Amino acid sequence: MSTEPHPSSSTTGADAIDVAIAQGIDFDGSAIPPAKLDLYTQVMGLEAGRQRSGVSNTMRSRIVRIGAKHIAQAELNQMLVNADFAPLKEKEIAFYYGGR
Repeated sequence: MSTEPHPSSSTTGADAIDVAIAQGIDFDGSAIPPAKLDLYTQVMGLEAGRQRSGVSNTMRSRIVRIGAKHIAQAELNQMLVNADFAPLKEKEIAFYYGGR
């Protein structure tokens, strides 16, 4: 088995991980162990059945979780406010920016 990524696969973009999981192949070309795939499938199945609180709440949560990896705290906070979302909460600041 090759250790190089499949030529048509991409390691960028929002769905790159989902595509790799569906194929059962990691970005380095190695097979993802069945036990890992099984556990992932089990947990994602639980998440799929969870009642949602609303699209805006989920959008904000995703923006904060992912945005904190790429955007400075003050800038992300202002972006949230400008888009009419609630500003960063103290617990979010501590969790996402506290270790920096």
